[in-house]
Amino acid sequence: MSTPLEKAAILVEALPYIKKFYGKTVVIKYGGHAMVNNDLKEAVMTDLVLMKYVGMHPVIVHGGGPEITEMLKRVGIVSRFVNGLRVTDRETMEIVEMVLAGKINKEIVAQINQIGGRAVGLSGKDAGLFQAVKKLHRVITPEGKDEMVDIGFVGDITQVNPGVILTVMNEGYIPVVSPVAVGDQGESYNVNADFAAGRLAAALGADKLIILTDVEGVMAERNDPGSLISVLRVEDYPALVEKGIINGGMIPKVECCLDALAGGVRTTHILDGRVPHSILLEVFTDEGIGTMVTY
Repeated sequence: MSTPLEKAAILVEALPYIKKFYGKTVVIKYGGHAMVNNDLKEAVMTDLVLMKYVGMHPVIVHGGGPEITEMLKRVGIVSRFVNGLRVTDRETMEIVEMVLAGKINKEIVAQINQIGGRAVGLSGKDAGLFQAVKKLHRVITPEGKDEMVDIGFVGDITQVNPGVILTVMNEGYIPVVSPVAVGDQGESYNVNADFAAGRLAAALGADKLIILTDVEGVMAERNDPGSLISVLRVEDYPALVEKGIINGGMIPKVECCLDALAGGVRTTHILDGRVPHSILLEVFTDEGIGTMVTY
């Protein structure tokens, strides 16, 4: 248990960071283990509320793949994936939207409100926040042919209209956004939460984008925590992919950081969401954790 003097010292140490980020927007993509472990959930929500009370503007974009899969199973729909993307027919899209916007989103809002924050839940369809078109996905067939396949109501974001987010932020609320987008004909699209967070961060002129994952960050050696790459420069990315250092599910996470940087976000971070208060460790300490992707 910290003594009063130790607590005061911690607050004084944090003061330069509070001053640095006062009034700044930080977009957090919330997913992975931090969404299913109750202690980690509480830690993330506490971090967000603290950030808001010291003058920052946190915005959270959440995923929900495992809960979508579980709900589809309960209603007798078999989940199918193509290169990691969920094949989303009309019936599946209805379940996706119900789980993301109707269940997970409101649970996060309730958790933030319960610990003293003020949150508002939004879908990417609200006020046309995320506009999207159907994503055609490239695959290599067993015969070696390069083909584009239709995987249903999976979308690519073409436009972000952040006005509703700015209104909510300026009224003192924490926006909580589910990654459902709207098409030209009013149809719903399931969009990748990482890229949704990156595009939103760029549209808001955010100072930081933070992606919470289930790994320490980008590793030079997959099973060696000591090989963490703490700073990844944009120009180093192609070579790291070619060498296989960045591969699999880490590729879209780094690419969403590159996309956000190209859109004007100052710094992006891939953090281990399994570490309690990882967001505060990144924002309020010199050392930080995880991998910073930057120019």
